Amino acid sequence: MSSTLTAAAAGFGTGLSLIVAIGAQNAFVLRQGIRRDAVLAVVGICALSDAALIALGVGGVGAVVVAWPEALTAVALIGGVFLIGYGCLAVRRVFRPSALLVETGTAGSRRRAVLTCLAMTWLNPHVYLDTVFLLGSIAADRGPLRWTFGLGAVLASLVWFAALGFGARLLSRFLARPSAWRVLDALVAAMMIALGTTLIAGA
Repeated sequence: MSSTLTAAAAGFGTGLSLIVAIGAQNAFVLRQGIRRDAVLAVVGICALSDAALIALGVGGVGAVVVAWPEALTAVALIGGVFLIGYGCLAVRRVFRPSALLVETGTAGSRRRAVLTCLAMTWLNPHVYLDTVFLLGSIAADRGPLRWTFGLGAVLASLVWFAALGFGARLLSRFLARPSAWRVLDALVAAMMIALGTTLIAGA
């Protein structure tokens, strides 16, 4: 029993250490959480996507992913262009800021949020390297407890994205002015463009 809990705790800690790093996906979840727009859908997509990728890694698909560098190169190029494009949209918002609008979002905004979230998640080659390959490799060392390790990592993903998405609304009072959103969008723009450029340069 203790070894099972140890494996689950190790998976939780490892998964959390990889997920918490600031990146495009986390920045998007945070922004949606602050706006209270399609938060449940975004959190669900991120958590379920991570669960699927972790399962692939624990199942041994990580080696296959690394064995196909051409596929990762294609994903890097597409993902890089997407992130730079999203960063440019954030730059435009910097020059045309607006106050925080707390709303549940229209069907159109939810559709855009879902599509953007899917792209942020599945067009990032680092997701495959970290979640599939790295976590999969670490899980393999756990032998018969590798799926328990993977379950811990899945739980870490769910806890993190839920906390980030639903906890972000606590910042809404500080982002009620256009100037505050200008700063946030400037940071998001810099991050997205830098990540996109790095992906394309390394492809």
